[in-house]
Amino acid sequence: MPAFVDKIAEALHLHKHTKHEESKPLDAPAVPAEPASTSAPAAATEDAQPAEAPVTTQPETPVFDNKKVTVFYVLGGPGAGKGTQCANLVQDFGFCHLSAGDLLRAEQNRPGSQYGEMIRTYIKEGQVVPMEVTIKLLENAMKAALEEGRSGEGWVDGKGRFLIDGFPRKMDQAVAFDEDVCESRAVLFFSTNEETMTQRLLERGKTSGREDDNEESIRKRFVTYRETTMPVIEYYGKKDKVVEIDASLTIEEVHEKAKAVVAGLLNGHPSVN
Repeated sequence: MPAFVDKIAEALHLHKHTKHEESKPLDAPAVPAEPASTSAPAAATEDAQPAEAPVTTQPETPVFDNKKVTVFYVLGGPGAGKGTQCANLVQDFGFCHLSAGDLLRAEQNRPGSQYGEMIRTYIKEGQVVPMEVTIKLLENAMKAALEEGRSGEGWVDGKGRFLIDGFPRKMDQAVAFDEDVCESRAVLFFSTNEETMTQRLLERGKTSGREDDNEESIRKRFVTYRETTMPVIEYYGKKDKVVEIDASLTIEEVHEKAKAVVAGLLNGHPSVN
């Protein structure tokens, strides 16, 4: 892990995982091997028995059981309307909506955060913030939501349902979150063309106050999206977990399509492609 990521990890109480060593995802930081034991061996005796075979350590299980906690990733290009549609689906199905971008922006603006400027630079340049930070922020937010004792369908007996918006944006994030935090059930992929997304972002930039809603940052974000996020969508597509929704339609039309898709997924009758 780079030194500055180590510092961030320490500040956010992150723990390093070792189970990705065997098959590291793209861009995964190296994980140091476990230190060798320093305890002295037992003294040999005439009646000593052959040493028992070493116990194989089982890999860590995810923080949340995906049989109880439902996670839908919400992906699409910048300006595809993910946040708007998530807000609608929250009203329809009682999801907890977690925006990776919003969590990072909140951390960068948190008084006393010594890593705010680093996060701000990544976002402004359209780059992906180190996954250790984003994943831990999401995990903490999920724990907080589950501890609230929410009512309604999907939140009884320790259950919960989450829309995670704008994440994962890279393959290493996808693999790490699925294995360490909670395996996702499906990906809602809101697709449209870059011209439409650019127009939406520039219009939003007039009032959003976001540092990345400008032409230069938008171009960089599209490059990052094509090069790092599209492979994630293709990966889940091969696992039959992707539902593509045309986001170029009106907000109301997109909502109706998304609502029907999610209802099918929650009822065990998915329509994926």
